[in-house]
Formats: sequence, structure tokens, C-alpha cells
Amino acid sequence: MNKRLPNLLAWQWRGYPQSHRHPANLVLHLIAVPLFILGALLIVSGLLGLDIVQLAVGLLALVAAIGLQRHGHRLEADIQEPFIDRTDRVQRVLSEQFITFPRFVLSGAWWQAWRDRHKPRR
Repeated sequence: MNKRLPNLLAWQWRGYPQSHRHPANLVLHLIAVPLFILGALLIVSGLLGLDIVQLAVGLLALVAAIGLQRHGHRLEADIQEPFIDRTDRVQRVLSEQFITFPRFVLSGAWWQAWRDRHKPRR
């Protein structure tokens, strides 16, 4: 059985601080996650309102946000576990954007990671 199941969010949260330590990655996520959320909202609005401009801008925002986060994750010493398949990729990306990273910020864990950014890794 996949070690992520049955609770993807608990699994993601357990490893989140270890894979989000690099200062550039922390800042990139502060920019990219809100950009992703904005892009998702624009896509929904564009679909509901049949507005191709909103849809296009939303898609561009999603691509930019994913690109920024991918770059940030490459800076980390601890490499993320690879995706198993497309479903795993979608579930992990969406849960990180809408739940895990906001929780990371709101819980104070982002600020703790920022303060610890110059400490040696264990």
C-alpha cells in the first residue's frame, strides 16, 4: 500500500518542513501559492462567465506558479518524493496549494523555517 494513504494531508504535512527550508524556496512559495489560487479562481470565473481572457490569464498564472515552485523545490537539499502517476500529481499539487502551504504559513511554521534558514541542517 502507498505510504501516503489513507491520509494524504497528514503525510504531506509530516514532510513539509523538511522540504521547505531554503530561503529562496520559502519566498517563491509566498509568491507562487497565492498566484496559483488566483489563477484557479480566474479559471473558474472564466468558465462560468465564458470569458476567454480570464481563462487564459488563469492558465498562465497556474503555469507560472507551478514553474516558480518547481524552481524553488530544486534548491532544497531534501528532494521531494516523486509523483506516482497523474492522479497523485494532481492530488498533491492541489492539496499543497489550497491546504498545506496556507496551513504552513498560518501555523507559524513558515516563519520558523525563515528564522532557521541559516542554521545547519540535521
